[in-house]
Amino acid sequence: MKPCPNNFPVPVIHLEETDSTSHYLNQLCSEQQHLISEFTTVTAQFQTAGKGQRGNGWESERGKNLLFSFIFYPSFLEAKKQFILSQLISLAIKEELDQWTDCISIKWPNDIYWKEQKICGILIENELTGHQIDQSIAGIGININQDTFHSDAPNPVSLKQITGKEYDCNLILAGIMKRIKDYYARLQDKDGTTKLIMERYANSLFRKEGFHLYRDKIGEFSARLSRVESDGRFILEDKTGKEREYLFKEVQYML
Repeated sequence: MKPCPNNFPVPVIHLEETDSTSHYLNQLCSEQQHLISEFTTVTAQFQTAGKGQRGNGWESERGKNLLFSFIFYPSFLEAKKQFILSQLISLAIKEELDQWTDCISIKWPNDIYWKEQKICGILIENELTGHQIDQSIAGIGININQDTFHSDAPNPVSLKQITGKEYDCNLILAGIMKRIKDYYARLQDKDGTTKLIMERYANSLFRKEGFHLYRDKIGEFSARLSRVESDGRFILEDKTGKEREYLFKEVQYML
């Protein structure tokens, strides 16, 4: 992955190696006290301690994939509405990947899947001031040009494995950031974009049709997706017609 061109849609800091792009960006913000421009993006060829959801590591071969984090300051959003940021980011990535292949979906809350395999992970860290969101850093890993995976992650896949082609990571990153900026600007204008994002997110969900296996603290069960609430709660309907409501990490898909 070459350094981003000067006409890139957001400010970019390109690193050859770092422990984590999110950690680097967080430290930079702490040192410069909110002087970092909104949408500043840190990319890296390699991360020594990249992390995903549930504290898992993120495998990525040097120079093969997109590893990046960016910052924004959504102080116009109440903390209770922070899930819209997760929806916005995952939707923008999903829609950009749709330009390069088909069968892309969003696995609740914000993993990106191709069919039954994971192509992208997203980890968002929010800082709150009172009831408002002061700062958000989104860390993202997208498998682009990696040929093989060696970790014990159960189902990774790359864009190259799907199509057999090599891709320009910067071109894909530019497309993602343009989409994120557009959704975010419309969200600030409060022109009904929240409803639009929620509807598009719902239509993009993994296994949105039919009954599938899940597991919660009680055990395995079969259910179909009913809806995702605006605060991120995941609502399933089991075969008895009973609705089951979950927060993040309270239920797992059986893949």
